[in-house]
Formats: sequence, C-alpha cells, structure tokens
Amino acid sequence: MPDFELDEDYQDLADTVRDFANEVVAPASAKHDEEHSFPYGIVKQMGEMGLFGLPFPEEYGGMGGDYFALAVALEELGRVDQSVAITLEAAVSLGAMPIYRFGTEDQKRQWLPELAAGRALAGFGLTEPEAGSDAGGTKTTARLEGSAGGGHWVINGRKEFITNSGTEISRLVTVTAVTGSAGTGGSARKEISTILVPTDTTGFTAEKAYNKVGWNASDTHPLRFEDVRVPEANLLGERGRGYANFLQILDEGRIAIAALAVGAAQGCVDECVRYAKERTAFGRNIGQFQAIQFKIARMQARAHTARLAYYDAAARLLAGRPFKTQSAIAKMVAGEAAMDNARDATQIFGGFGFINEFRVARHYRDSKVLEIGEGTTEVQLMLIARELGL
Repeated sequence: MPDFELDEDYQDLADTVRDFANEVVAPASAKHDEEHSFPYGIVKQMGEMGLFGLPFPEEYGGMGGDYFALAVALEELGRVDQSVAITLEAAVSLGAMPIYRFGTEDQKRQWLPELAAGRALAGFGLTEPEAGSDAGGTKTTARLEGSAGGGHWVINGRKEFITNSGTEISRLVTVTAVTGSAGTGGSARKEISTILVPTDTTGFTAEKAYNKVGWNASDTHPLRFEDVRVPEANLLGERGRGYANFLQILDEGRIAIAALAVGAAQGCVDECVRYAKERTAFGRNIGQFQAIQFKIARMQARAHTARLAYYDAAARLLAGRPFKTQSAIAKMVAGEAAMDNARDATQIFGGFGFINEFRVARHYRDSKVLEIGEGTTEVQLMLIARELGL
C-alpha cells in the first residue's frame, strides 16, 4: 500500500513553514490585504528561509530539494494568506523554473542565484488581451535584427495578468513571442519562442497594477513592450519551442497551485472548527449542531481528497512518469475545493464571514481565481477528456 504520510524531512519543512505562517504571515495579512500593499518584509524572510530556492540545486543557490518540497511549503502558506503563497508559487514555478528547465548554463548562473534567494523576482509573460486559455493565439512579436549570434530581439506587444512583474525587486520577465512562422501556405503556423526580458530594459513598461477582487497583496500588472531590444542570447531554450516549453511549465505549475489551493481549503476547515467551538447560539456551541458538523465534515473531505490528488501528481513528476492528466485533475479538484470550502466557511461564520478582516472572508474573495489562473477549470476538463481519447 502506498504511504501518503510525509517523511521526516518534508514534515520538518511543513512544521517550519506552518510556524512562520502563523507567527509572521497571518498577523500582517489583513493589513496588506486592506492596503493592497506588497509584503516586502515577509518576502525577505521567506528568502532567508530558503523557500524560493527549495527545488533548485545548491550550485545555483538553491536548497537542493524538489518540487514536492515547494508544494508542501505552499500548502502551509495557503492556509493563512493566498497572496503570500501565490507570490512564492509564481516566483518559483513560473518565474525561475523556466530558466532552470530550459536555460543555458550562463543564463542559469546569471539569474538563478538571486531568484533562489528571493532577492529578485521573475514573471511569466504568457497571457495576452486576446490570448488567455488560447495561448497559441499569441500576438506579441520578436524580430531578430543584426548578425547571427550578435544580434538583438526587438519585441512589441502586450501581456496581461502577470504576477511579480512590477515590484521593487522584479528583475525579469520571460516572454512568449511570435518569432516567425513554420510551414507554408495554408499549413503555416506561428513559431513561438521565449525570450528573457530584464525589467529595466528600455521600452518595457509595467502598467498600473490591477484593482483585483482578491489576492490584494500579490503584485499583478499588464505589461507593454515597445521596441524592446534585448541580446539574441536572451532566447530561452530552442527557437520555436517556446509554446511547448511553457506548456510543460504549466503542467508542473498546476501541482504547485493545487497545493496552494489545498492549503486554502484546509485553512477554511481549521477556522471553522475553531469558530464552531467558540460561537454559541440557542444556548450551546454551534459545533454541536449536526448541520454545522456535516458541513465542516464535507469541507474536510474536500481538502483531504484534493491533497491526495496533488500528492499523486507530484510523485509522478518526481519519478519521471507522465503526470499531465494527474496535474490537471489535482488543479481542478483543489481549486474547486478551495472555492466550495470558502463559501461554506463564510456561511458558517455568518455576518462575520462577510467582514474582510476575518480570514474566511479573504479566502472567499481569493479562492475564485484558483478556478481561473494557470488554466481554467474548463481547460483542465479538456485536458482530462483528451487523455480519455474524447
């Protein structure tokens, strides 16, 4: 029988991050959410703890861990503050991981140490105004000028909903862009490549941050590229493989976002158990009413099921086995668990659940995007159906 208990190293990591989340992150969450302010101090401490370097080798400044270690940390952070959790998730799985997976040795040594230390953040520039779920509809272009090997990419276009792209420590955005076409005539298709764009490059603009429903302490901007020139050597991976490479990054990232969502779902359970033991109505604690007991029991079942789903996907990834379908299942199940649990938690808290200073209210606002970002629920269903041969 498979053992789904965490071994000692992972459990120690979970305990450490949980203590940090409870003692440092949670007390500041309401303030950052209300002010829509980025938690620089918390990010600095997470960097010092090594959380941004969890899945990277020590030779690049990492902690020598693996992707599951990142997921375990994200679950613990997601219990108390999704904004902080998504900052870590996007910084590692979307910002730094493409460089680690597809970068040259020079690119890895240039960028990964600062990213793994949390002293710098990188963004993942995929989504566009007219290319969200249909990422193949990319319209941003990159034209190569100059001699081979010593030329420059000239980038023009726009990106939307890019996390970690406009902070004081944002240093880099990896951008998908059309660099040509493959095939001829009616069979021609876009050649999409990925290019590293430092945020201080002339022509790069992180526009005004979005006024979001949730994740208010997370940094998210639309980006504009106007004749942005970067060296030819900033091509990330093989030319024309950008779209395929980003799909691989998203497959992995869905495990991480599922772990975050499980944390949110479990956080709602924890809050409700505590509240049900304290809140009285009709002369007794509301936890003694079967209606409340059954609602919380269903919440726990959702969180437990979603956790097993992301554990399975992560185990397959680490074992080198196919995991695309399992990561899609985990992302979908966990995102729905977080949203369903947040709704039920708000109901259990009653009027207090509608007050932003309460954690369940923030989970209610934050959790909806877990059914949208890094692949909508509909996209996950499409991937699962395709695996079934439909």
